[in-house]
Amino acid sequence: MKLLFSLLCLATIACAQPIVGGFSPVAPTDANALAAAKFAVAKHDVKLTFQAIEKAEHQVVAGMNYRMTLRVLDGPTRRRAETTVWQKLGNTGHELTAWKWLETVPPAAVLKTEFIYETAPFPSCHASTIAELPGGGLVTAWFGGTAEKNPDVGIWAARLEGDQWTAPVEVANGVQPDGKRHPTWNPVLFQPKTGPLLLFYKVGPSPSTWWGMLRTSSDGGKTWSAAQRLPGECVGPIKNKPVQLANGDLLSPSSSEHDGWRVHFERSRDLGKTWEMIGPVNDGKAVSAIQPSILFLGGDKLLALGRTRQGKLFQVGSDDLGKTWGAMSLTALPNPSSGTDAVTLKDGRHLLIYNHTAKGRSPLNLAVSKDGQTWQAAFVLESNPGEYSYPAIIQTRDGLVHATWTWKRQKVKHAVIDPAKLEPRDMVNGEWPKP
Repeated sequence: MKLLFSLLCLATIACAQPIVGGFSPVAPTDANALAAAKFAVAKHDVKLTFQAIEKAEHQVVAGMNYRMTLRVLDGPTRRRAETTVWQKLGNTGHELTAWKWLETVPPAAVLKTEFIYETAPFPSCHASTIAELPGGGLVTAWFGGTAEKNPDVGIWAARLEGDQWTAPVEVANGVQPDGKRHPTWNPVLFQPKTGPLLLFYKVGPSPSTWWGMLRTSSDGGKTWSAAQRLPGECVGPIKNKPVQLANGDLLSPSSSEHDGWRVHFERSRDLGKTWEMIGPVNDGKAVSAIQPSILFLGGDKLLALGRTRQGKLFQVGSDDLGKTWGAMSLTALPNPSSGTDAVTLKDGRHLLIYNHTAKGRSPLNLAVSKDGQTWQAAFVLESNPGEYSYPAIIQTRDGLVHATWTWKRQKVKHAVIDPAKLEPRDMVNGEWPKP
């Protein structure tokens, strides 16, 4: 009887211990697990900051293996990683044996991210645009083909029906009456308060020689009118959406590249039938600037800001709803000569989506401002190596914000953002704050 009791006790003790060769759960607050986690983060990359263990297991070997899911900060971006660390026998040291990045942890304000499509008839895409339809739903467009500047590049579009995007469809191209085909560029969608959906785009061999085109749709982008060329030197909104003024006028932010990089604006009083040009507002020398976005500062005051060759974003203001514009200047925010976009929210704040770097097209950032002058960091949308660029941003009637951007020139990415959940942090001298 004593022998049986002893065997039962030994069995109970054995069951309470980690199983040799198998993994057993361990508390995320366990001191040894925390030590292994911090070692793994520092060993993988000293620039990373350990935050917490989500899940941990240990395995008895000649020492102990810790297999863990970690939360870390990679610069300003929250990320998750799966790692395995060997704690040597007698706790004499650690060795990192495995590290695998998992998906990035989105900020609370980001409600959803997705690709507009997974597969498409073209290998390369760029310069997306997005608009909300009168009856609800979204439509987005971009240019796609073998590569930017190639004659086969056309304008493609997709509509959000329910919770699914329709397959990409080519809605415009650069085929001329004589059969010659030019590339298309930089589509811009805009839905006025009344009237059809507008699709502006450019056709031509290069940005210095292209011309502006317009198609309209009365059924939310399912079918389109014949293409018409914009009059004179007008090219339409060059990359970013127009704004509609209280009197119904459309004011398009535009620019040209044939005589230096110069910003101008185009006004239509009849929803795109006729146009008048305002500017250029800079000489293209002191500041080489293109691709503005327009913000409402209150009253008759407007602010335009966008891309330059000077390594900083430009800004230029108007005190009379865009009839005249002041002197252009550089902001403190960096710009790697890449497109940006901005929008004024219903609550009066402004959002700016851009690459907060002087070189390259990653990261892709969102900033927020109360006055259009002092910008605060909201969060980072993309931070991995690659190109994340040419964003577009709008606010829909439900108060949510939708953004699209180029994802590695392979896909178009879409994010849904709740601006009420933003947690702004101060930027000092244009520097993105550290975690």
